[in-house]
Parts: sequence; C-alpha cells; structure tokens
Amino acid sequence: MTYSKEQLAGLVQADRVHRAYYTDPAVFEAEMAKVFGKVWVYVGHDSLVPNPGDYYCTTLAGQPVVLSRHESGSVHVLYNRCGHRGAKVLSRTRGNARVFSCMYHGWAFRPNGELAGVPMRADFPEDALREPRAGMEPLPRIDSYRGFVFASLDPAVMPLLDFLGEARKGIDELVDRAPEGRVEFAAGCHRYHFRGNWKLQMDNMADTYHPAAAHGSTVGPDGRQFQRRAGAQGGAALFFAPNGEAVVSQLGVSGFPHGHSSEQSLFDKEQAGGVWDDYRALMVARYGQERTADILKNRRHSLTLFPTLDILIAQTSVRVVKPIAVDLTEVEIWPVRLAGAPAVISDDLVKYVNMTHSASSFIQTDDLEAFERCQEGLKAQGSDWVLVARGMGTEVDQGDGVLFGARSSEVGQRAKHYAWRDLMSA
Repeated sequence: MTYSKEQLAGLVQADRVHRAYYTDPAVFEAEMAKVFGKVWVYVGHDSLVPNPGDYYCTTLAGQPVVLSRHESGSVHVLYNRCGHRGAKVLSRTRGNARVFSCMYHGWAFRPNGELAGVPMRADFPEDALREPRAGMEPLPRIDSYRGFVFASLDPAVMPLLDFLGEARKGIDELVDRAPEGRVEFAAGCHRYHFRGNWKLQMDNMADTYHPAAAHGSTVGPDGRQFQRRAGAQGGAALFFAPNGEAVVSQLGVSGFPHGHSSEQSLFDKEQAGGVWDDYRALMVARYGQERTADILKNRRHSLTLFPTLDILIAQTSVRVVKPIAVDLTEVEIWPVRLAGAPAVISDDLVKYVNMTHSASSFIQTDDLEAFERCQEGLKAQGSDWVLVARGMGTEVDQGDGVLFGARSSEVGQRAKHYAWRDLMSA
C-alpha cells in the first residue's frame, strides 16, 4: 500500500495510534526517508575515535556510515562507500588506518573522506577525480553536543541545539557527573536483536506503567536487582510504598518538542560510602560543594532523544536503537565511563549494566519478550488501534513546549507519536 500524507498523519490520533504504525512495511520504508532523512540522528560518541585515523562503522537510516577522526583532530561522518564503484570501504566495526582503502580497486581515502590515492591515476580524467563525490562523501550535516555526535541527511535541518532544546539537560546531567567533565565509551557494548518494530522500544523508554507487571521478579518486594546498585546509601530504588502500591508507576514523565522524553529518577538518595566518598571529594575539588550537590541530585532516570537514542542516567549507560526491518530491530547498550572517577566505579557500572540491560539481564529480557508479543498480537484482527491515553488532559505545561505528566503518564510516548506524525505528513 502507498500512503498519502493525509493517510500517514491519520495513523496517529490524539490518544491512540493505528497498528499499521508498527506492522506495515510500507510505513517503515516511508519513515526511513521522512523521519530518519529529516532529523538529527545520533551516530556515535567522539570517544570511540580518540586518535587520528580511528574509525567506527555504523548505520543511519539503513545506510552504512563511518565516524572518523582526521589527522587535524576533527571528527567526521562519512558515507561508507567508495567514490569509484560504490563498494563498502570499511568492513570492521572499529579500527585505525592512515588511509581507508577499498579492497575492490585499491582507491584510498583520508579519514576526512578526501581521495588520497588512485591506482593508474593517469588513466582517469583528472577533473573527475577532483570532484568531491570521488571521495567518501560526508553526510550533509554533522554536529555534536558534549561528545555525542549527530548527523542529518537533510542539508536544511534545524540547528542541533534547537532540536535538542531543553532535553539536552539530560545529557548534561550524565556528563557533569564525570570529574573531568567528559564521558568515555571505553567498555565495549552489548548488541542484540528483537523481532519487533523499533518504535516499540522507543515507546518503552517513556513507559513507567509497565515495570510493576513486566519486571515483577526484579522490582517486587523480593526483587533484588536494583538493590545491587553500588554504595552504602542510595543503592535501592523506591518501588513500593508502605500501602503496597507500586511507586515506580507514580513516577512522572516529561514530553519535549521534537519527540524527546524523560522519566523521573527511581532513586531518592545520593550514592555514598567507601569509594563513592572518594569520588565525591574529586567532584568537590573540581566543582565546589554547592555545584557538586546539584550535579549529584537524582533528577532523571533516563532521557530519550527522538528518534533512537536513550541516555540511561541511572545506569550510566547509553542505548541506541537501529531499525532494520518493520519487525526487526537492533539494540546497542554502551556502558559509560566517567572520566576522572575512580576506576572501580566504572568497573561496577559495567557490572550493573550487565544485570539490568544486557541481552541476558533481569530487566531487558522482560522488555524484549513484551515487544515480540506486541508485534505478534498486532497481527490479530479486531481493534486497529493502540491506546496511549494515560494521563491525557492532566499534563502540566512547564514552558518551552515541555509537558509534565504525573504518575505513569503516557505524555512522553505521545510526544514521540506526534513528532513522527508531523514529519510523516510534512
């Protein structure tokens, strides 16, 4: 089926979305151009390419791209495509090379994409080799914020800071926790796939309604996973009130312009005791008592940036969602090291992410099961609509287009759906 702009817009109503939003291959193909081709999409962190010649290969809207660092120190995002016959130039996920060489005919490219060498160059018209497209072409727009590198396929995309808006404070909240004011992706990543649409994972990132049911073995009175958070204080999350109601379902959610969202923190105390006291002393030495106290407040559990990036502040990690097909999605979880913090803290954070969000963790496995059940269930005839009405009409306008929903409001999910609708119907 080919959809008109009006039909695409009609898939998202004020309080519900059509099941074709998740299940129709034609919708998936359209959003590769209309969503991923029009907004800023996270590519990678600049710490993945710390040295000249370093590269990291990934995808954007299904297209192979390369994050690289040139000899000048500048960071680039290039199409992973030879300017000669179109072969994919770099096949390893990460590496270092003075020049990037194509295995087919030996054309070579500098890490900024410029053509560096051509075998039998004299046999080619020199004008053709001087064209920018003879190299590994850069993406139309590239920018970064505090080490997080974004790119866009649209030359006319809005400035990155305008796209991030108030949501960028979630990135600040994570990065400011490093005594040196920067984070590093230096611990590898978990990578896995699930049989479901990418938007099911994105919905879940703004869903505080599901944990008490989906993660009952973890957040229930006998669950211990979040209680393993390091530190003599601040280790346990608040999941159940004295009356037995699930506190996690009472946590507020914020929806931002352009489809971003955030969740309130699950933790009510600053981590303390042992090495955490040493860490705090490092923070105070750099920022002072007052600023350190402000930085270490537990404001957000996570920040989700539309379309596919999740900053897991509580887990000190980053989750990246990569659509592959309408019913197949790749997910990466990157533990983050706080530069300048005691090494044992970063090691413990990796262990913590292993327990909470790896492919074999106690939490992520529940979510993946839910996503696949949703994808299967949405094949069933009956109602064509998925309801996202929780908390609707009770949101608090916090200014700058930010809407806050108390308890487990679905305002963050609606923000994503509305941003998708605006792009798909443009």
